[in-house]
Amino acid sequence: MTRPSRRYTGVHPVAPTPFTDDGALDLDGQRRVLDCMVDQGVDGIAILANYSEQFLLTDAERDTLVDLCLAHVRGRVPVTVTCSHFSTAVAAARVAKARAAGAAMAMLMPPYHGTGLRADEAGILAHFARVADAAGDMPIMVQDAPLSGVQLSVAFLAKLAREVPAVRYFKIEMPGTATKLRALIETGGAAIEGPFDGEESITLMADLDAGATGTMSSALLPDLIKPVVVHHREGRRREAASAYARILPLINYENRQCGLRATKAVMMEGGVIRSDAVRHPLEALHPATRAGLLELAREVDPLALRWGR
Repeated sequence: MTRPSRRYTGVHPVAPTPFTDDGALDLDGQRRVLDCMVDQGVDGIAILANYSEQFLLTDAERDTLVDLCLAHVRGRVPVTVTCSHFSTAVAAARVAKARAAGAAMAMLMPPYHGTGLRADEAGILAHFARVADAAGDMPIMVQDAPLSGVQLSVAFLAKLAREVPAVRYFKIEMPGTATKLRALIETGGAAIEGPFDGEESITLMADLDAGATGTMSSALLPDLIKPVVVHHREGRRREAASAYARILPLINYENRQCGLRATKAVMMEGGVIRSDAVRHPLEALHPATRAGLLELAREVDPLALRWGR
C-alpha cells in the first residue's frame, strides 16, 4: 500500500479496549468507541497503547483488534498502532502487520523488559533501524515515557531521527516535557517532524508553547482538548489558555486518580460501552473516586459522557 506524504498534527487520543464484565473482548463496544472518537473530532486515533491495556492482551487478541480497528475506521482518520516489544523481531513483525492493515503510523517504546533488561544506545538504534525496514513508507513514533525506565537523551533522539528517517515523530512524556520538547526541536531541526506530548495532555499548554504540534491524550475529552490546540496554533494563546483552564481539573483527576480507567468509566456512563471492566490485576475504580470523576466530567460535558444516550 502506498501512502501519501502527510504530516500528522493535532489530537490523536488513545482508544480504550472495552471488555465484558467477565473479561472478554467486547468487539461491538470497540466499534462504538471508535465511532465516538471520530465524532469527537479527533485528528487521529492510537490503538493498542498502554492506555489500551496492551500489556493485558494476547497476541491473537492484538491481531483481532488491529484488523477490526483499521477496517472499522476505514480511513476516516489516521490510525497509529502501538507495536512495542523487547524483541526486535517481534516488534518488526507487529509493525509489518500494522502497515499491511493500513495503519498510518507505528508507535514504539525503546526495548526494555522490567528494570534490568534494556538495550544500550547502539542496541536501541539498531532496534529502530530494523523496525523501520518493516515499516516501509510508514512513519514511526518513539514513545519516551517513564514506564520503560530507559533514559533517552535529546542528543540520542535527534541522532535516531537523522539516522533512521522513518523515525519522525516523538511522544515525550518524561518529567519536564516542555523543556525536552524544546531542546529536541532545536537539536533535531527538520528531522523532528512531529513533536507530541502525551500523559493525558496534563502539561499541554507548556508543551504547545515549547513547540509541540500534537498531543496524544486519552479518549475521555479530546473534543474539549482540540479547541486548545487549534486556538494555540492559530495564535489565540489567551483563548487556548482559557479553554485549557476549564478542563484541567478533569485532566488532573484522570491523570492522578484514575489512570486508564477514567475513559472507560465516562464512556460507560455515556452509553458508549456496556462495561468499564479492566483486566486483573488492575482493579475497578473505588466508587468514591468514580463519583468524583463523573462530577468533574459533568461540569465540562465531554461528548463521551452523552454520546450513546
